[in-house]
Amino acid sequence: MLSSRREYPCQTLDMSPGGVALIAPVPAQPGERVVAYLDHVGRVEGVMVRPVANGFAMTVRATIRKREKLAAQLTWLANRQILGLPEDRRHERLIPRNPRSTLTTDDGVPHDCRLIDVSLSGAAVMIALQPPVGSPVMVGRTAGRVVRHLENGVAVEFNRTQSIETLNEQFG
Repeated sequence: MLSSRREYPCQTLDMSPGGVALIAPVPAQPGERVVAYLDHVGRVEGVMVRPVANGFAMTVRATIRKREKLAAQLTWLANRQILGLPEDRRHERLIPRNPRSTLTTDDGVPHDCRLIDVSLSGAAVMIALQPPVGSPVMVGRTAGRVVRHLENGVAVEFNRTQSIETLNEQFG
């Protein structure tokens, strides 16, 4: 997403905890704020620093804690490919085609949110509101509970394991 708030598809060329090079159909301008939603990594925020062939490079603006977490995730991803390791989770995470959704709290109030990723057993949800851990919630039409707070949202574990068909139907 560029500063115009328009969203475009992109592909990661290379990445470190301090920056990322993206292939993108629309170039960002030097100094322009960029928010990218990347498979296996999630939301990355920063500023465009230079053009690259068919895209641009951007800094990663993040806290020290988030950079350390990103470094660990990138190391794991690199080792996973080299060693042929499976995803280190109960269920593979999927990036929804349409990330817009609602998170309904226990009081019945729906809140607009953005899905970072979903799996058969839960979802990572970007939302300013952070209900207490253990709180019952609905992500779209799927019941679950908050299991932890994320930097920009919450992780939700679904009450029942979902089928891939249900996930595709509900979250596309």
